[in-house]
Amino acid sequence: MSTFNNPHSVSLLTSRQTERPEDVRGPYFRDQTAIIHSLAFRRLKHKTQVFFSPENDHICTRIEHSMHVASISATICKALGLDEELAHAIGLGHDLGHAPFGHAGESALNKLLNKPFIHEVHSLRVADKLENYGKGLNLTFAVRDGIVSHCGEVDEQYVETAPKPNDLDAVNFRPTSPSTWEACAVRVSDSMAYLGRDLEDAIKANLITRDDIPENIQKKLGVRNSDIITNLVNDVIDWSSKNGKIGFSLEMFELLKEFKQFSRTRIYRNPKMAYWNDYSKTVLSSIYQYLHQLFDTFHTDWDTYAASKIALDNKFGKYMFALKNVYETCRFDIDIILKDYIAGMTDNYALHCFENILTAGTTGL
Repeated sequence: MSTFNNPHSVSLLTSRQTERPEDVRGPYFRDQTAIIHSLAFRRLKHKTQVFFSPENDHICTRIEHSMHVASISATICKALGLDEELAHAIGLGHDLGHAPFGHAGESALNKLLNKPFIHEVHSLRVADKLENYGKGLNLTFAVRDGIVSHCGEVDEQYVETAPKPNDLDAVNFRPTSPSTWEACAVRVSDSMAYLGRDLEDAIKANLITRDDIPENIQKKLGVRNSDIITNLVNDVIDWSSKNGKIGFSLEMFELLKEFKQFSRTRIYRNPKMAYWNDYSKTVLSSIYQYLHQLFDTFHTDWDTYAASKIALDNKFGKYMFALKNVYETCRFDIDIILKDYIAGMTDNYALHCFENILTAGTTGL
C-alpha cells in the first residue's frame, strides 16, 4: 500500500476542460495517446536537446528526452505505489512547448518578446489552446498540472504536493509545487534525465573526455548514462519511501548539484557551443523581425499572404488563419502569435525559414 496519497479528489484530477466519456484505456492512458499523436509531440524529434540541429541520429533530441523522463518517472511511481500511467503521460507531454534550439532558443524568445518565455507555461498553452487547430488536447487536470509544474533546471532536494490545487486557467509562471505525487516524480526525473545523456553527447562531440568528469562523480554516480540513471533512481526510491516526500538523499543531492555545475561549465557554456548558440539566436531574431514586418504590412488579409511568392509568407498566413479563433480572442496580438509560431518550429524548419528570408529579400513585403 502506497504511503503517498494525493491530496485532491480523483474527480478533480481526472476532470477535463470538455467532458467526455472515458473508454477502456482509462483517463491517463488516453492522455498518453492524445499526446503522442499530437503535432507538437511529433515535432520534438527535430528539436534540440543541447546540440544545435543534430544530424547525428544518435545525438539526443527533445523527443528522446521526453521519453526518458516518462520512463524514469514511471519507474519511480511503480516502486512507490503511484500511478505509472499518469507519470508517463506527464513525462511525454512536459516539453510540448519547448522552443527550437534548446535553451538558446528560449533565451532568444525572452529577449525578442521582452518578457519571460517560460516553456513549462507554454507547454500547457500548446496542450490547451494550440493543438488540434485551436481545440486543444482536452487532457485531464492531473496531466495538465504536471506539464506546467515540471522544472528540471531548479536545484531542489525534494518536491511535495501543493496544499491547494493549482489554478491552471490563471497560471502565468510555473507553480512552486505540483498537485500530484506523480507530477513530483516527473519533476525530479526531469532534473536527472538529461545529465548522463548530455554527458555522453558531449563526449561524442569532443567537448570533453570521460577523464574530465570529477572523480567524486565517477566513483559515486558513474560515467555512463545507464549507471548514472540507475544510481539516481535507486536513491530517489529509497529516500522517498522513508521520508514521505519525493526527492534525493542529501549526499546524492550534493552530487547532483556538482554534476549540474560541471555540465553548465564544461558543456553548456563550452566556448565551442557559443558560436551555435549565437547563430540560433540570429536565426530566430531574423524570423521574428521579418514576420513582424510582414504582419504590419498584410495584417489579416489572408489572400495577400496566399498570393505572395515567398513560401514563408504563405505558411505564416495559413497558420494564423487556421488558428484565427484563438487569435481573435487576443485581437491578433502579433507578439503572442509570433511566440506561438516560433516556439512551435523545429530546428530544421527555423533554419529553412531563415534561408527563405535571406533569399527572398523584401520582395514579399
